[in-house]
Amino acid sequence: QVQLVESGGGLVQAGGSLRLSCAASGSIFSRIAMGWYRQAPGKERELLAIITSRGSTSYADSVKGRFTISRDNAKNTGYLEMNSLKPEDTAVYYCTLGIGVRANDYWGQGTQVTVSS
Repeated sequence: QVQLVESGGGLVQAGGSLRLSCAASGSIFSRIAMGWYRQAPGKERELLAIITSRGSTSYADSVKGRFTISRDNAKNTGYLEMNSLKPEDTAVYYCTLGIGVRANDYWGQGTQVTVSS
């Protein structure tokens, strides 16, 4: 069974940075894609970034150039580096693993990110 645990969320001022981590259990981490999603109050869940097992990345326009997704397969851990944060980035952030193009077969419990103006 795959378990994902996010960490690194918190309160940050606009313009600041945070680094989210996603620790995965199980043996499939290195073989499948990883993603980061977020959901703000009253809004639909949004796909932010995906990194394939080989390291290819893609980003939503809303975070392109500000967020960077990465993974360390030796540590079964993924990351989301977030820079130039804006108040509209406030949301619960989730990491995922999956086989499909949206990499969302498995979900973590989420970590809150709050950006103050």
